[in-house]
Amino acid sequence: MKPNKAVVKVITPKLEEGTIAPLIREVLEKLGEDPQREGLERTPERVDKALRFLTSGYRTDIRKLVNGALYEVKYDEMVVVRDIEFFSLCEHHLLPFFGKMHVAYLPKAKVIGLSKIPRIVDAFARRLQIQERLTQEVAQTIQEIIDPAGVGVICEARHFCMMMRGVEKQHSGAMTSAMLGAFRDCKETRDEFLALVNH
Repeated sequence: MKPNKAVVKVITPKLEEGTIAPLIREVLEKLGEDPQREGLERTPERVDKALRFLTSGYRTDIRKLVNGALYEVKYDEMVVVRDIEFFSLCEHHLLPFFGKMHVAYLPKAKVIGLSKIPRIVDAFARRLQIQERLTQEVAQTIQEIIDPAGVGVICEARHFCMMMRGVEKQHSGAMTSAMLGAFRDCKETRDEFLALVNH
């Protein structure tokens, strides 16, 4: 089986000039609230600022983020960064989901600065997301940038759209994975990754 071809799609939404605060104020009115009362008077501006931060990943240039932190090293053992915390917004309800991600790769000729991997995770988490796509985008991006023998990503998350509404299950979590190259083709590589994650 041939390694998966990684394709990184950089989404750059067209941002309108101005603020979304008036729209938030209108939403508050539609919900039956008074946007002029003391507690809500500045809420539209705060929500505007928060949403722009939580979706800042759309405006992140991955190449600039990596900033040349690729190093030629004769190292062919697995590199694992565990327990990378992330926070994202579900694209279906705009409610948060959060958790941790474990990322591994098998270098061929290059390694990446370790701090860049959590930054890549944040770049994709700070978009409107679903967990499955988030997991795949992180794996494909690392495959594209480093060109390793393989990449493995495991994502564990809890979703407020399940906890606060709908089925209202507070203790349910979701796990997703993306395995590329040697991680998909070789059971021993997958098993080693899982053992290191669960250690």
